Amino acid sequence: MNAEIDISQVILKTDRLTLRPWTELDLEDFYEYAKVDGVGQMAGWLPHKDREESMEILHRFIDGKKTFAIEYGGKAVGSVGIERYDEERFPEFRDLSGRELGFVLSRACWGRGLMPEAVQRVVRYLFEEAGLDFLMCAHYTENIRSKRVQEKCGFHHYRLIKTETSYGEEKDGWVSILYRAPGKSGSGGKDEEQL
Repeated sequence: MNAEIDISQVILKTDRLTLRPWTELDLEDFYEYAKVDGVGQMAGWLPHKDREESMEILHRFIDGKKTFAIEYGGKAVGSVGIERYDEERFPEFRDLSGRELGFVLSRACWGRGLMPEAVQRVVRYLFEEAGLDFLMCAHYTENIRSKRVQEKCGFHHYRLIKTETSYGEEKDGWVSILYRAPGKSGSGGKDEEQL
């Protein structure tokens, strides 16, 4: 089942990053990377046309209370969203508490290891502090960068699915899964071995 999530008061740190809730002050940083061709398409969305589109989405991030801004060098350079997964498509997880992660990073920051660092910190928070049992992550088959991030963070391919992008294109994608380590608290205190 989809766990309830509210990160509106959560700030996470790594050696290089701060993961925090978005604010309206992040508009310019967000628009700067979201308008770049090739960034959003790998996650199923088109480059932002203007600041108004970015502001509309930024308000969804703020109101949804489930998307971290990735701050690096004093700028918001990406995001990690803790999305609801499709419970009808994955009924086998109905007795477990989980969510699906989605992430994007400014093209200017690619190749520096920032995304695995951010995702690993969010995973640790969701398992150790929020008590989730599992996390899903997905990537289109051609998105090798996302595949590598997921592998570095311990996710394993679970199922190949067909999905539709926000612009109406049908694509093949892998759903990957990561379970909470045995001995960590989660739904009903069960360990992975009991699941």
